Amino acid sequence: MKIALVLIFVLSIAYVHLRGRVRHKLTRQLGDHSSFLAPVNSFLYLFSRHPAKPYLPVEAFPELQTLQDHWQEIREEARQLLHVGEIKKSENYDDVGFNSFFKTGWKRFYLKWYGESHPSAMTLCPRTTELLKGIGTVKAAMFATLPPGAKLVRHRDPYAGSYRYHLGLDTPNDDGCYIDVDGEKYSWRDGEGVVFDETYIHYAANTTEHTRIILFCDIERPLKYRWATAFNRWFSRNVMAAAAAPNDAGDKTGGINRLFTRIYKIRERGKALKKRNRTRYYLEKWAFVAALVLVFIYI
Repeated sequence: MKIALVLIFVLSIAYVHLRGRVRHKLTRQLGDHSSFLAPVNSFLYLFSRHPAKPYLPVEAFPELQTLQDHWQEIREEARQLLHVGEIKKSENYDDVGFNSFFKTGWKRFYLKWYGESHPSAMTLCPRTTELLKGIGTVKAAMFATLPPGAKLVRHRDPYAGSYRYHLGLDTPNDDGCYIDVDGEKYSWRDGEGVVFDETYIHYAANTTEHTRIILFCDIERPLKYRWATAFNRWFSRNVMAAAAAPNDAGDKTGGINRLFTRIYKIRERGKALKKRNRTRYYLEKWAFVAALVLVFIYI
């Protein structure tokens, strides 16, 4: 049984690694968070209703038209939040999903995260939260900014239960502000939406002098069978929801982020060691991974 589970993990990681045209180095992929969810993601890919492509037509998700029809109202709320400083990086180590983005200047304001709307969002941007409540397939949403000169490094998002939707609100309207998904670039435009598969390797950059503001949503991945959809919703409700991060003290912090706050000191030690001695850092990292594998095999 254990051998079968190990084999499933290995084959799933190989599939995730080989999927798409752009790939991480194998050593990075093995330690990437997408590898830990590789069996779950492979299941979701197998039963996905849409073809495996970096970008999907927005028309395939007609429920999103409501957001596009009201993009100017949404933009006004986003602009006001930015003006008063509410679109910001986490003030504590309580946003494991996006913590690495903050150092480049990327900022966010959560509207919802795999559950109900954030109380702060309902207070500060009632119109946007009202619109989102009417779209059941939107599982998570936020306003996200990318300032001039900022970039997000190449990465995969860890969970394939959703597609990513970006709606341009206040953008440079310039090809110098773009996202690249599996080698294909898209530049944001005001009032225009794009849907892509965030589990392909992607990165973003803003080489202009204008801050980019978008509405950022996770849209439930349509699957072929009801039982597969039921599993996806169960996983979202019980695992993804645990990664909820707050805008302020009145919002809920999920269990994963409460744990992340406590263990971040270990990560800081690892980062310091990596700067000092990369060889020792990787030896310790892979020794730890090997120990976990041995524990799994022999217990």
